[in-house]
Amino acid sequence: MRLIADSSCDLYTLDIPDFSTVPLTIYTDERSFTDDPSLNITEMLDYLEKYKGRSYTSCPSVDQWLSAFEGAEEIIVLTVTSSLSGSYNSAMTAANMYKEDHPDAKISVIDSLSTGGEEVLVLLKAAKLIRSGEDFETTEKTLREYLKHTRLFFSFFSLHNLSQNGRVNKAAAAALCLLNISVVGTASEEGKISVTGKARGEKKAVRTLLQDMKNAGYHGGNVVITHVENEELAETLKQTILKEYPFSDIQIFPTRGLCSYYMERKGIVVACEA
Repeated sequence: MRLIADSSCDLYTLDIPDFSTVPLTIYTDERSFTDDPSLNITEMLDYLEKYKGRSYTSCPSVDQWLSAFEGAEEIIVLTVTSSLSGSYNSAMTAANMYKEDHPDAKISVIDSLSTGGEEVLVLLKAAKLIRSGEDFETTEKTLREYLKHTRLFFSFFSLHNLSQNGRVNKAAAAALCLLNISVVGTASEEGKISVTGKARGEKKAVRTLLQDMKNAGYHGGNVVITHVENEELAETLKQTILKEYPFSDIQIFPTRGLCSYYMERKGIVVACEA
């Protein structure tokens, strides 16, 4: 069984034989950054912080998805939320085309209605199912059900790129003009970015994220934390969670290109089972 995600998933590898990612691309009027393993995240962020023009992102093409499918008979695909990207629709078009040429192939394209850490949770679940030998139908059904019980929360210290691309309103972005103010929020049920408040300082941001997890029904279990060059805050959040839920399984990952672009420096995301 082949497992494929777009590069919003923040993973490069996974502990199964057949896992791959299809890159999204970040553009300015001067340069482009393909979100593949060769991308230098720090160099991209340095450039974007100095760049004064517009920047935007592009989803994988149908041909890129078709290339990722080639040779497989059972394929499960996970994409960034369709509310904010065309990646899901592109993958669905490719899946329909692939099945025309490979009528016996089984393909399931799953809209995560999220990104980053929540996708990591689902992919880790998928890898566990595949390693255990579950069949295609059981794996697909389990993953779709699992997504109903995962949540994502964030703390961003800049919303410039999100507001520039119409992902959040400019009023919310303006809230970060004051020093050391972060915007906190969640991925809504519709897969959109929902800003829920502000936090002054990183300690307050950590407390707010943990409280949001509790409010969503977190009582211990698997957690994924992703960050943009902010491993210290990610570790602080991890230890804060472990103080209350010492048996939690918490993993920390740096973001890839797409999430680094939208989260911007110091941004942090926590995804949990709820």
